[in-house]
Amino acid sequence: MIILDTNVLVSALRSRTGWSRPLVAQVLAGKVNAGVSVPLFIEYEEVLKRAENLAVFGLTGGEIDEFLTGLAGALQPIDISFLWRPQLKDPADEMVLEAAVNGGCSHLVTWNLRDFAQAVLKFNLKCVTPAEYCQSTDFSRTH
Repeated sequence: MIILDTNVLVSALRSRTGWSRPLVAQVLAGKVNAGVSVPLFIEYEEVLKRAENLAVFGLTGGEIDEFLTGLAGALQPIDISFLWRPQLKDPADEMVLEAAVNGGCSHLVTWNLRDFAQAVLKFNLKCVTPAEYCQSTDFSRTH
């Protein structure tokens, strides 16, 4: 199971090219097993529904709600049993790490490798970009 950082969802909705969009599509199709905690999902909603993001995405709040409903149905729920704060410089990133560790995930997928690099080593977790994840799993953008 993997965890998607919020920036991967933003990237998937901002651009039709690159690796974020097909990765998210595979999660939505149930072909990639991804998890989420309640705090992380709330962050997804808050960030995706920001006015500046809606404008860039060319979507309405209702369309984001539809996307999030589909995403919620595809993601595995993760209960947060243990907190290890602080581990990261950015407190907003803590919930991403906590979801990954509590979910026993193999990968934390993010465009923000630098901020997670040291902390993931403590938890035997791979921190990769969407491109690295897809390429390491022989995933194709054409899937």
